[in-house]
Amino acid sequence: MMHPIRIASGQGFWGDQLDAPKQQIENGPIDYLMLDYLAEVTMSILEKQRSRDPSLGYARDFVPLMAEVLPTAVEREVRTIANAGGVNPTGCAEAVLEAAREAGLAGKARIGVVTGDDILPRLDELIEQGIELRNMETDEPLTAVRDRVQSANAYLGARPIVRALADGAHVVITGRSTDTALTYAPIIHEFGWAWDAYDRIAAGIVAGHINECGAQASGGNCLIDWQQIPDLARVGYPIIEASPDGTFVVTKHSDTGGRISVATVKEQLLYEMGDPRSYLTPDAIADFTTVRLDDIAPDAVRVSSVRGRPPTDMLKVSIAYSSGYKAVGTLVYAWPDAVEKARAADRILRERLARLGLHFDEVLTEFVGWNATHGPLAGDPPSDLPEVTVRWGVRSSDRSAVDRFSKEIAPLVLAGPPSVTGFAEGRPRVQEIVAYWPALIPKAEIEPFLDVVVRTA
Repeated sequence: MMHPIRIASGQGFWGDQLDAPKQQIENGPIDYLMLDYLAEVTMSILEKQRSRDPSLGYARDFVPLMAEVLPTAVEREVRTIANAGGVNPTGCAEAVLEAAREAGLAGKARIGVVTGDDILPRLDELIEQGIELRNMETDEPLTAVRDRVQSANAYLGARPIVRALADGAHVVITGRSTDTALTYAPIIHEFGWAWDAYDRIAAGIVAGHINECGAQASGGNCLIDWQQIPDLARVGYPIIEASPDGTFVVTKHSDTGGRISVATVKEQLLYEMGDPRSYLTPDAIADFTTVRLDDIAPDAVRVSSVRGRPPTDMLKVSIAYSSGYKAVGTLVYAWPDAVEKARAADRILRERLARLGLHFDEVLTEFVGWNATHGPLAGDPPSDLPEVTVRWGVRSSDRSAVDRFSKEIAPLVLAGPPSVTGFAEGRPRVQEIVAYWPALIPKAEIEPFLDVVVRTA
């Protein structure tokens, strides 16, 4: 009889707690560690890095992490799956192989790499074939922004990860995999589920969705009773304890902070949710309205009854493109009359920009401490606020206009309302705006280009 397997979440995004993966491996038994590094904008950042240095383009934090945890992971037979490869999974794998050798794992650690999701070099060829990669929100063809595209990656499912695991990889590195596949791929591998076992795969998808954002499922960023969530400074990241029948338990290591409950799991299930009846992945469609949650013990929630359907013949593509420039600057005004001073500063700055004849696509003003969170719903400001931060943001296709804006805030310190404080960071930095272009591509245009290679350190 097959026993349950435990897939631990150790990273919800690039920049998450650095010691979470180590704690997941060392604090108790797990079989797999999944690490999710990629957001949509991350791909364009990594592509810029690769354009400057062809050896880069991956989440570099992942390499020293593997150097630290891999000896223990190999010893305890914990296998790691991560999309840390970004736009250069091969380069990432090479760096991890070298780190494994330096850690004394030569001849012991096997590193798998999945490639084929990066379609940036193929864009013109695909467009010529009539694959328009239309924006899923506006229906515009990609040709509208083709000259500004920075990265383009198809979301891959579990199949290549399962192949790498079957070939014995201790670590599987992907590029733009779906976040959920990092969890349900090892479940499919371990239990030998057929690719048309859609209910079970859908259950794995739900497990992956719960796991993908790290501590957000174990009490972090929790709205319900957030004051009662214990010891977030030592929060335990979630662990999926999966069974062959498709049911699973969400739990965490004992003697860690946070909380696993029906409430925390529900909040994560609703995160980034579109149509709950049709949560699309490359391997199945999960119906989240069929999910049943039961508290079965402290910090243990059983998930069951998930239903699924066959996937579509398309894959989602994440495309990033340049969309102008922006800058954000702030000033802090002190009591008395803090809001009145902040409003006057806003009026003066806007009049100044207008006299200079500068063009902006948008100029946004927020008064932090009064209306930055709730906007018009904040109502009239209290008359006795001790301080208010006025925050300006501008965007424009004209970089010179944004650059001039960044030089117009400091003069308000002496040429505006009194009681300015908090101007310590100098002129606002002009930044390029990277916009997101979601599109669809036939699976038949991606699958023949996928490759899985497993190498020994």
